Amino acid sequence: MESPLTPTTPPATAPAPVPAADPASTRLWVERTGIRTYTGRNTRGAEVSIGPTEAGAVFTPGELLKIALAGCSGMSADHALRHRLGDDVAVTVDVEGANLTAEDRYPELHERMVVDLSGLDEATRERLLRVVHRAVEEHCTVGNTLKAGATVDLEIADA
Repeated sequence: MESPLTPTTPPATAPAPVPAADPASTRLWVERTGIRTYTGRNTRGAEVSIGPTEAGAVFTPGELLKIALAGCSGMSADHALRHRLGDDVAVTVDVEGANLTAEDRYPELHERMVVDLSGLDEATRERLLRVVHRAVEEHCTVGNTLKAGATVDLEIADA
């Protein structure tokens, strides 16, 4: 069994990585599919169903915001976690935050990254936690945008 302290290396026969798409060239849009329901799409072919909770198997816009934050944190921490715990490390990032209905916003979001660190000694564990926190703080674009705020403008165009 491989030690969780040993960095993992990909096998020599690993497939070549897929080149990353230029985020600036990725078009994102939503199309109305019914009363208050939309399908979000990107130019890579991904889709997500969006609507109110009563619409069933859809994400609300607020849930998508929270999932974007959790996904970004997980992706930002992934390299450090894989390096110390192996390529098959199980990671779950829970995220929650109550809606401040009067202002239609989430004043606070809380993330909880769940990962088994039991195989690490205390010093290695503390070092990994610092590295993961730093990686998320430096590289999670969604979290950094939420913390700093963003200017949002809406243009209405005639079809």
